Amino acid sequence: MSSSSKSFIAFLAGLAAGTAIGILYAPDKGEVTRDKLASKLSQYRGQLEAFIADLIERGDEVATEMSGGSSEAKAEGQKVVNEARQKAERLLEDVENLMNQIKSKA
Repeated sequence: MSSSSKSFIAFLAGLAAGTAIGILYAPDKGEVTRDKLASKLSQYRGQLEAFIADLIERGDEVATEMSGGSSEAKAEGQKVVNEARQKAERLLEDVENLMNQIKSKA
């Protein structure tokens, strides 16, 4: 996985965690806090979905570009793209789970 992909995923995870902690410690009522948190998580979900779509598109482009190259390099490139996509999809599942927990407490 490229360093920029790792950095972006780490940034999103840190941003989500920081926002959640900040909102949870804010002096608002629980319902207002949950609404704010759900809103932010929804934004992050959209960003993750866009990131996954971009990974898929880039993976297809890389595979097309490398079609003339060695099969080993092509396989390694596809492996990197698949790993990044799987990690992003796991983050997306985590966001979905958090949103469901928040909604169930509302």
